[in-house]
Amino acid sequence: MSAEKQQMLDWLKQHHEIESLRVGVCDLNGVMRGKLIPISQADKALSGGLRIPQSTTSVDIWGNDIANSQLVYEMGDSDGILEWTKRPIQMIDWMGKPTGLLALWQTTEEGEPFLADPRRALDQVLSRYKAKGLRPVVATELEFYLFDKTETKPQPPLSPVTGKRLDANAVLSVDELDHFEAFFSDVYAACELQNIPADAAIAEGGAGQFEINLLHSDDAMKAADDAFMFKRLVKGIARKHNLSASFMAKPYAERAGNGLHIHFSILDENDKNIFDDGSEKGSDELAWGVAGLLEAMPQSTLIFAPHLNSYRRLQPHSHAPSIVSWGYENRHAAIRIPGGPCVARRIEHRVAGADANPYLILAAVLGAALNGIEAKRNPVAPVRGDEVGKDTVHLPTDWGNAIETFENGRALDNVFSPLLKGLYIACKKQEHGVFAKQMSDFEFNTYMETA
Repeated sequence: MSAEKQQMLDWLKQHHEIESLRVGVCDLNGVMRGKLIPISQADKALSGGLRIPQSTTSVDIWGNDIANSQLVYEMGDSDGILEWTKRPIQMIDWMGKPTGLLALWQTTEEGEPFLADPRRALDQVLSRYKAKGLRPVVATELEFYLFDKTETKPQPPLSPVTGKRLDANAVLSVDELDHFEAFFSDVYAACELQNIPADAAIAEGGAGQFEINLLHSDDAMKAADDAFMFKRLVKGIARKHNLSASFMAKPYAERAGNGLHIHFSILDENDKNIFDDGSEKGSDELAWGVAGLLEAMPQSTLIFAPHLNSYRRLQPHSHAPSIVSWGYENRHAAIRIPGGPCVARRIEHRVAGADANPYLILAAVLGAALNGIEAKRNPVAPVRGDEVGKDTVHLPTDWGNAIETFENGRALDNVFSPLLKGLYIACKKQEHGVFAKQMSDFEFNTYMETA
């Protein structure tokens, strides 16, 4: 028995109040799917003894099989093996009874990585970095809204202090943070239990909107795991406080959207930041990485904005980018190079919504940056503000266009396996088709008497 597995079994013995475990994998939409098992099955789960249909990671947002999926119809919906990711069991203390969460990923019957698993996609990219003696350092910023859970449509929550509904876009308001002190205290406590490096919390630009940063890590896979787990944690803690939390990209048409910004630098074998050349401009590697990101950006928009609602966030003249651009200390650009000490020179990727899958985001960002570094091509000139020129390239403006651009693009062919890419496209086309058949009350009311 490995020392790591024994440590987990010993941990469970020390936490005898835990009677069951949730075990799960991340699907293409960033939803955890898996099983509830008794503690007696913990050894089996830690040893790769659990099985699940390989199609589990490639269902649509409603949990339906993808029509004509090769995994379901050509391969008989066969099982894959659930393998422990080696992340320690996560304590969940916001439910009726304490429980634990065991993170898994899939292998094939032959013991090979199952490449339609989003976590495997990121692992493949990180293997390329490792082969070059490089190591990404990653931090994430996640925005979310708190809502009044008693309402059927999104409404800002009632302040636990005043009893009044929030109605102001109180950006950076300390008072608004104070009103929800109990919620944030529980979030930080849960993050500590799960070894998620939560840093500063701020009130963002929408009523009931907040942002929490997760500190940088030189283990990019852990950074993705942390972001994935953090989203579940926030939703769980919100329920505990009789609130609802959502990372939906644009829950209110008239208020700010939720983003998931990625900050990253790259260390060499001597732990030197390869983006730092001692200047504010940054190294050639930084410029090449930016060029790779810009080249892949239109094609990878479907990864950063995976849903119908995602495109309500990517609007011109907002803090969410709508054009392919980069700039120094420019929060209107899709790629921002923050200021500060040269040793901390890094890239901030600002396109992704908080509704996107953290594993796929990091695979797309880190993969495209490495492609650019390998190609040694320089980017177009940096922009100031939200300026638009005659040669400006726009991001896809709607979901259908993003699906088509991703399907036809080649810039990420060495980032996502043909299996994952094909399933992801089929998944998004299926979801797009379902939404296209829906008739809204607004549509009916507009045309019923006038058409």
